[in-house]
Amino acid sequence: MTSEVAAEPRVGAELPPLEIPVTRTLIVAGAIASRDYQDVHHDAELARQKGSPDIFMNILTTNGLVGRYITDHFGPTAVLRKVAIRLGAPNHPGDTMVLTGRIEEVVEEDDGATATVRVVGANGIGRHVTGTVTVTLPGAGASSGPAASSGTDGSPGGGAS
Repeated sequence: MTSEVAAEPRVGAELPPLEIPVTRTLIVAGAIASRDYQDVHHDAELARQKGSPDIFMNILTTNGLVGRYITDHFGPTAVLRKVAIRLGAPNHPGDTMVLTGRIEEVVEEDDGATATVRVVGANGIGRHVTGTVTVTLPGAGASSGPAASSGTDGSPGGGAS
């Protein structure tokens, strides 16, 4: 899923959408993986008793999916620096969440770039998640040539020992 935007991030660039089927298995597995044993994430009857039409996804699963969206796009060298999200409409089984993103800021640095991406995840009843992700992209926008990939003395690892 890495694209042209990943190589040279620019303000205003749109990330391609990612459709995520919201399955009962995804909701329960995400809750278990994040050690969130609240019944509303795995027991439909208890969720209904508490006013929800069904089980729903927890914030930690959503946070992981947002991180995956960004790293799938920018590639394996991308480093998530900050994920700031807010939940809205719940993700219930049988729905689809569509993640979209837009680059809001790019700060060029000697060894790469840091981008801030506005992310929205919408489902059939509204916006499930909104927020921003700050990601460092080593090598993106950095100058090319020997000094860009080597140490201060031109050697691959380093400089003075």
